[in-house]
Amino acid sequence: MVPVGAALSGIEVSRHILTEVNDYMESMGKRHLFHIQLVGATDTVKLNGNLFTIQPDATIHTLKETDLIIIPAIHVSLEKNVAANAALISWITDQYYKGAEIASLCVGAFLLAKTGLLDGRKCTTHWKAADIFKDMYPGIELVKDRIITDEQGIYSSGGGMSLLNLLLYIIEKYAGRETAIYCAKFFQVDIDRTAQLPFIIFQAQKNHGDEHVRKAQEYIEMNYQQKMTADQIASTVSIGKRSLERRFKKATDNTLKEYIQRVKIEAAKKQLETGNKKINDVMYDVGYVDNKTFRNSFKTVTGLLPNEYRSKYNKQVIA
Repeated sequence: MVPVGAALSGIEVSRHILTEVNDYMESMGKRHLFHIQLVGATDTVKLNGNLFTIQPDATIHTLKETDLIIIPAIHVSLEKNVAANAALISWITDQYYKGAEIASLCVGAFLLAKTGLLDGRKCTTHWKAADIFKDMYPGIELVKDRIITDEQGIYSSGGGMSLLNLLLYIIEKYAGRETAIYCAKFFQVDIDRTAQLPFIIFQAQKNHGDEHVRKAQEYIEMNYQQKMTADQIASTVSIGKRSLERRFKKATDNTLKEYIQRVKIEAAKKQLETGNKKINDVMYDVGYVDNKTFRNSFKTVTGLLPNEYRSKYNKQVIA
């Protein structure tokens, strides 16, 4: 599918991979599996801030039925692009009820969500857009730690190149494991990557308008090396503990304990990415004193143990 404001990369990557599936099937003496078409609401569609123009193979007015729709990521203002693609959104809904499966790539989830088909279901998207998505679509269960979701033929993928994992997942479903493995090798993709956690950069939600919560966040971020309690934080920002805990969770979608943990682990991640300190020294620097607790907290947040994370991101890994 080619929405207004779409990112060309997702469209071309999807087309390329599905074309390779057909070529592989042909090399095995089999018929092509996919009939690939670019579909838009009009005969020409502007992409990437009008840098590119695509002439779709078909429009939603001529293509009456299909089996699979892939929604690429979109650029610029999400709300603006959702409104600009109203006709496509209606078409997607109609096709789903005719039996089509729907897949969204990255922030293409915003268009998919607008159909209402995700209400009460799980979905993922780019971690950087997670807070906006939750505000716009509170009826959808956002699982931003996931690379892929599959809700009865409605798929979504995390950010960036996670689209490759979703495409391989769909290829395996339609063409089998052997073909999916071939494509994984051809495009050099880690086929069974399932977690977005190692890629998430913690973003402290501060656009909530609650001054007491904002001050509590700033206090935590300035003093994360120290042991702190909810009572201490509440006293510092001059508010009752219960009120702070309730308002903090509402404003940031984290409990105080979770927020403190995320701030500490984000600081540890930065040290592991660029420094050459031993892991125990990093642990002490960010306010942990127990190795087991630190390791468990780090894996909860990142999906990796500290040594695994350092090996993944630090070029100067030490023993």
